[in-house]
Amino acid sequence: MKIIKTAIVAGILSLFVSFSSFAEKVKIGDPGWTGATAIANLLAAVVTDKMGGEAELVPGNNTAIYGAMDRGKGEIEVHPDVWLPNQSAYTDEFVRDKKTVRLSKNSYEGNQGYCVAQWFAKKMNITAIEDLGRPEVVKAMDSDGNGKGEFWIGADGWASANVNQVKLREYKLYDAGIEPIRAAEAVKNTRVLDSIKKKEGYAFYCYKPHAIWSMADVVMLEEPKFDASKYKMIQPKEDPDWYNKSYVATKDALKNIQIAWAVSLESKSPAIVGFFEKFQLTADDVSLMAYEISVEKKEPADVARAWMEANKSTVDGWLGL
Repeated sequence: MKIIKTAIVAGILSLFVSFSSFAEKVKIGDPGWTGATAIANLLAAVVTDKMGGEAELVPGNNTAIYGAMDRGKGEIEVHPDVWLPNQSAYTDEFVRDKKTVRLSKNSYEGNQGYCVAQWFAKKMNITAIEDLGRPEVVKAMDSDGNGKGEFWIGADGWASANVNQVKLREYKLYDAGIEPIRAAEAVKNTRVLDSIKKKEGYAFYCYKPHAIWSMADVVMLEEPKFDASKYKMIQPKEDPDWYNKSYVATKDALKNIQIAWAVSLESKSPAIVGFFEKFQLTADDVSLMAYEISVEKKEPADVARAWMEANKSTVDGWLGL
């Protein structure tokens, strides 16, 4: 009898090890902006906590993430926050042409533009993007005394930062004395709050969903209405002379934001891909999580698990439960 019991236990342990060895795995990219970090952590938490799989977060900019997904070697297999058409240079190549990357069908809507603090807008009578080129406004935005007004356009590696660099040129803001600044988003958030505290002028690229709308009293400036004929953007990966060949003199269209994964993941981790296909958030969901990460300084993984706990039926729906 003892021998039989031992054999049964060994068999159970063997089965457990066998099932564990077949646990699905995924490596999720984190391009660094807060909303993407929130979504990446939520995807990972669902995979590990609800599906019993393994998930690893890997930092990288858009070029690194798409390149890894294209290679299909498991270095990075998911982009958690694909803004279109901002990232269309990547999706055109890897989704449409090479077919090595797949986009989810579900998306949420995003909006982007340029912001200043509400107090600054009222004091200087700023309502539209061209108002930033007035001499007195440029002077008020010059915090380091170099004669240039600082304007944050995004972080290195962001497709949107390249668009903003072109747009500010077409809006004649460089001629007026505006200086484009590229820096990490956390640096920008700190600078926005500091400028409000010190009553210094500052302008920055802004978008929704984002925590900044809860962090500070800011206003998005008017731009010329979106006109596709005035939106000809070429990204650096398409042409080294992208800056000179691009022309963008209009507000961006509303964005469709979704997730993407390497096609190679579909055979490796089909259950995880099945979850990705059903995954969907709202802009409010992303804003809330981004606020908790940026403002309340909570750990992204904790924020993700708290959201899961508060939205059990939604998560179960993603998993077909």
